[in-house]
Amino acid sequence: MTDCGCEKAKAELEEYLRNELCSEDAADVREHLASCAGCSDEAHLSVVLTEVVQRACKETAPETLRTEVLLRIRSFQASVH
Repeated sequence: MTDCGCEKAKAELEEYLRNELCSEDAADVREHLASCAGCSDEAHLSVVLTEVVQRACKETAPETLRTEVLLRIRSFQASVH
């Protein structure tokens, strides 16, 4: 394993966090994150942001918003036809 450097670590960060890299590339990024505070902080921020978005996506929109969106979609569709 070799430290892949900041440029490669940042380019592959999202794939690394989603476990989409081959084991060799993942090991290189993991090694870099262990020794680079800046990239490690960026990885942590990405994880936190992903968790916040996932939680937000689980919330239900208010019924009034849902109704308004559907009305606007139907209105748009009617004006196109």
